Amino acid sequence: MYALYMSTLGNRSDLFPSSGYISKYITNPPAAYDVPESYLSDETFAAILTEAEKCLGYPYVWGGSSPSTSFDCSGFVSWVLTNSGACDTGRLSAQGLYNICTPVSHNDAQPGDLIFFVGTYDTPGVSHVAIYVGDGMMIHCGDPINFSSIDTSYWQSHFYAFGRPDYN
Repeated sequence: MYALYMSTLGNRSDLFPSSGYISKYITNPPAAYDVPESYLSDETFAAILTEAEKCLGYPYVWGGSSPSTSFDCSGFVSWVLTNSGACDTGRLSAQGLYNICTPVSHNDAQPGDLIFFVGTYDTPGVSHVAIYVGDGMMIHCGDPINFSSIDTSYWQSHFYAFGRPDYN
């Protein structure tokens, strides 16, 4: 019976061409983004970016906080900051990461600062966190971990603040 199914309906990629599952997990790696070389002269940011880029393409997993479990947004940022040697945060929530940062104005934001959003899902306070990489771009645990513009209408409508952790 299984062989009959596979020969007639199974194994036919044309049956589900627009399935998000297929492209999300199998065929579409995240878009590449080249951080300007001049930004990498900051050793702390270079270390943060190196750790963060190791995780490009990992899927979003609620509560995840390591490569073995994958990540959610705050697990990703906490893991990157700690494992890059920039700042030992332990595992913090998005709000917890905001709480340890010094607020930074949009004009003073630098690569390596964190960027915080509210209202991305139904929770009080900060609901999403990412690492700002400069030029209106961030690396974050969307689904999957990727570089994204902060200048889209979605992210602008949820923007809350930039913050700078106390880097070592």
